[in-house]
Amino acid sequence: MKFFLKCDEAVHVCDRSQYNEASFLEKLKLKMHILICGLCRGHAKRNTKLTETIKSANLKTLLPEEKQSLKKRLQQEINNGNES
Repeated sequence: MKFFLKCDEAVHVCDRSQYNEASFLEKLKLKMHILICGLCRGHAKRNTKLTETIKSANLKTLLPEEKQSLKKRLQQEINNGNES
């Protein structure tokens, strides 16, 4: 079993870890790699900051019905503009 990650593998595991998709072993390997590699340590910090920013943004999305209604209204406005 390979215990050390290459940088490209570490970046991939870091991204997976951001979405809670990485296994315990992958996270452990990533932590070991980050101790040694400054570039990947920087990537991990930026990734963490991005995740925190997105979570704190409290983003709202439209419901599917609202999206459909908005599309319909936009299409009507486009059609009305072309008829002028």
